[in-house]
Amino acid sequence: MTEQPKFQRRKRRGAVDDVPTPTPKAPKKATPPRKDINALLAEKEALLQRKAALKAEVARKKAQATQVSERPAPTVTTTDAKPRTKSRPLVLASPPRPKAPKTPEPKHDPEAVWSQLDRFALNPKRLAKHNVITALREDPAHTRFDILRTRMLQALAENGWRRVAITSPTKDCGKTFTAANLAISLSRHETCRTVLLDLDMRSPSLHKIFGVSDCGVIGDMLRGEISPERHLQGFANNTISAGSHVAIGFNGMVEPYAAELLQDPATEKALQRIEKSLEPDVMLFDLPPALLNDDVLAMRPHFDALLIVAGGGTTRANDIKETERRLGSTVPLLGVILNKADQSEAGDYAY
Repeated sequence: MTEQPKFQRRKRRGAVDDVPTPTPKAPKKATPPRKDINALLAEKEALLQRKAALKAEVARKKAQATQVSERPAPTVTTTDAKPRTKSRPLVLASPPRPKAPKTPEPKHDPEAVWSQLDRFALNPKRLAKHNVITALREDPAHTRFDILRTRMLQALAENGWRRVAITSPTKDCGKTFTAANLAISLSRHETCRTVLLDLDMRSPSLHKIFGVSDCGVIGDMLRGEISPERHLQGFANNTISAGSHVAIGFNGMVEPYAAELLQDPATEKALQRIEKSLEPDVMLFDLPPALLNDDVLAMRPHFDALLIVAGGGTTRANDIKETERRLGSTVPLLGVILNKADQSEAGDYAY
């Protein structure tokens, strides 16, 4: 059976519905669940407790600061981060052993070195034979060496010098004779220590003048193969009033490479060792003739001042000038000694 359509009756225009229109209600606020409320309350309570703990911590620190400022000496205490599980027995360390006091090095005594030098006897007759006029003092010319000694000591003291080279332009001018007489004259100066070295190694002759047979080799001392204390020799007790503060370095062997040895650094070390050990006031170097070889030039860095011995009647003025030119204008010249001069030419002796 066919369902018949239902017809609705249309409302009339201007007609009012009999049923009133309901007013919309405000939406209700969502009420949080009970569990969320409890969490918020717990969080609030935790915040309050943390705040209270912070206040208590601040108050505690202020109290500690006040106590520390009132203490006479601050003390620092440390606490272990980890709790100790087991106490260990206290072990006392043994006190450090006291160090042994250092023994001060004995002060160097040069007089002890001088007293241990080998000594040789002086033979007055032999010295007179070799014209060492300062030994017997019978020849009036010995006073000239005393004058030379005094003026030389004054010049050395004024300039702070110690090392004096003695040379001549050519052979047979008397430089070794001059060195030997100066050594005897200086020995009578009680407060003066003198060292004389025979550095004419191509033609050594000092040992012949003093009559020393066991003279050693000075080259061994310069090379450091033997100590100066073992090589140098002094005067034994004598009758000519020669003092004990003269040490002579003799040479009994010709050195073919003398210039090379003098330029070797070992030579300067040997000279410095002499100065340190014996503390001499004067060091005299008997050198070869300046115009014969280069030994004097090689020795130039090792001496402070120069004495030139000229032979009367043999040395020309040009020879002296050439000697000065070779050594250079910067070499301090103490003076020129005229040797073998006639009595009428005694005034030519110069210093």
